[in-house]
Amino acid sequence: MTQMLIAITILWGFVFIYAVMATMDFGAGFWSMLYINHDKTKATNIANRYLSPTWEVTNTFIVALVVAVYSLFPGAAYSLGTVLLVPGSMILLLLAIRSAFLVFSHVAEDYRKPLTYITGITGLLIPGLLISVLPISHGPYIDFEDGQTLQLGKLFTSPHEYAFFGFAVASTLFLSSLLLADYSKASKEYEAYKVYRRDAMIIGPISVVMAFLIMFTMKNEANWIYERMMEDLTILLISLLGFLVAGAALFLPTNKEGMKGMPRVAVVAVTFQYVLASYVYGNAHLPYIIYPEVTIQSGFTDPNSFRAVFITYIVGFIILFPGFVYFWSLFMNDKRYLRQKS
Repeated sequence: MTQMLIAITILWGFVFIYAVMATMDFGAGFWSMLYINHDKTKATNIANRYLSPTWEVTNTFIVALVVAVYSLFPGAAYSLGTVLLVPGSMILLLLAIRSAFLVFSHVAEDYRKPLTYITGITGLLIPGLLISVLPISHGPYIDFEDGQTLQLGKLFTSPHEYAFFGFAVASTLFLSSLLLADYSKASKEYEAYKVYRRDAMIIGPISVVMAFLIMFTMKNEANWIYERMMEDLTILLISLLGFLVAGAALFLPTNKEGMKGMPRVAVVAVTFQYVLASYVYGNAHLPYIIYPEVTIQSGFTDPNSFRAVFITYIVGFIILFPGFVYFWSLFMNDKRYLRQKS
């Protein structure tokens, strides 16, 4: 594997990790808002219990992603910064609003509900805007003859853009509902578990429909990547099997408390599904970062700089990974935290 492929794999790894963790984080904020008046189920308590220790950890990956772009592909950073100036600024603004309001919603009790509503709404808008990077990178919305200008009117009137936006929202709600179902079951909050299990079963099929809609609109607006993805149709079908396994895991078996489903198996199966689908998409996108002008070859850093950055990432991974594993094990297994009183 060449240095450029190693670099783009690192970058895509950060994208995938942040995408999965952030969708769970943003979705939990939405469910906290949705069930804020349903005290009986304790669904909001579960969502807030999940949000409290994880939202800051999640945001560290977006910092790592930005650093990776500028250190590994500085030649592409200018183009990305130019075409993503408007959507990127909107994302940063919404992230700042959500982060601030999330903190204040836990300390300003008199304004908790309106702050929670704003946090929940922004939590759905952010992943929709974040995923806009993907259709923008397909090229048809950028005028390369006029200094790489993003044609916002064309972008925001494109069915392809809204297919991606809908997929991001559906995936956010689906993944977060699965994780919160698992978290509720581990906490023995069975009323909340029933709520999130039901939500996952409703939204899961919607996310699959939105994925098919992406492929349909992609065929018309970015046929070059559609044709390449169809070359790996077998892997896409295997990824769809992961969704079916997740659906089955939500029905079987029934435990001694009478609760159906194995939500942790469903979380693993859906994550596996997204890994395969993202591999097919990323492989089809190569060698382009922004089609057709910016490639991994044209944007790549100096080989000596890459080696230094790569060693830094390896050392950082060795230091941080055990900490993340320990954090997650405490978060999911510490009975004092799992079963704390509301």
